[in-house]
Amino acid sequence: MFNKPIKIGQYETRNNVFLAPLAGYTNYPFRLLCAGYGAGLCFTEMVSAKGLKYGSENTKELLYTHPKEGLTAVQIFGSDPAILRAACESEELSAFPIVDINMGCPVPKIYRNGEGSALLENPKLAEKIVAECVKSGKAVTVKFRIGIDEKRLITTEFAKRMAGAGASLLTIHGRTKDKIYAGEVNVGEIAKAVQAVDVPVIANGGVFSLQDGKKLMEDTGAAGIMVARAALFDPQIFADFQGVERESKRKTFEKHFAETRALFDERFTTVFMRKMAAYYVKGERGAAAFKERLFASQTPDEVLSVVRQIWQ
Repeated sequence: MFNKPIKIGQYETRNNVFLAPLAGYTNYPFRLLCAGYGAGLCFTEMVSAKGLKYGSENTKELLYTHPKEGLTAVQIFGSDPAILRAACESEELSAFPIVDINMGCPVPKIYRNGEGSALLENPKLAEKIVAECVKSGKAVTVKFRIGIDEKRLITTEFAKRMAGAGASLLTIHGRTKDKIYAGEVNVGEIAKAVQAVDVPVIANGGVFSLQDGKKLMEDTGAAGIMVARAALFDPQIFADFQGVERESKRKTFEKHFAETRALFDERFTTVFMRKMAAYYVKGERGAAAFKERLFASQTPDEVLSVVRQIWQ
């Protein structure tokens, strides 16, 4: 069920369990970690097309990659078709053959700018964006939600429009914009879209275990699934989907730590790896005391020392 490659344009993924784009988290070290455990395709953090146009250094930092992570997709957002196409054609995105357009972000600032989930209310503009980006020669995918709220569900019609405009794959988050990340996933809406389009559909939302993933696949008939927040707590969730034996949490952390330290400065490494270790330890006995010691750490070496004491 979970070892099937998916064709995206002329490209083929390793399997059909993807790592979602997660703002503030899916940088190169984390993507590499998840790919190593079996993620079929990983996505960068959400990148502003306008930021690329105006040469934002912060935007460029989000795009670091290396050939050893394999096929990787970049996610961009915006509302101007010309600027989004220019982003696709930019040197900064040259290492990414697959470009995902974000049409589901519920963050108020993004929504007010007419970007992210606001495009669900402007399907003609969304079509123009996809059609322009396809002209870049990239394989274009779209990630979107089922609607703004339960009274305005647009899944099937929107899916048809995006596929018709040239999208090679669709990822559907089965919640409305107003639900953010809470509430039940509407599998029926995803299932209807699966039947309505000829391109692969990836189901997203509520996957925190192998069992969750199986149920989502069965209930929607999707070609694959996307794992989001669950990967922050447990990057080895991808190993479960591929039937691969798990490693210790300490080994996972040490891999992640080494790649992060090699790429980023000491301050970022300290702050980021403290945050990740706090995710990893959730639910364990003594987690509160561990976090207290963890967040008192002021250097990468101190963070690593605390983790090694906890996970012998």
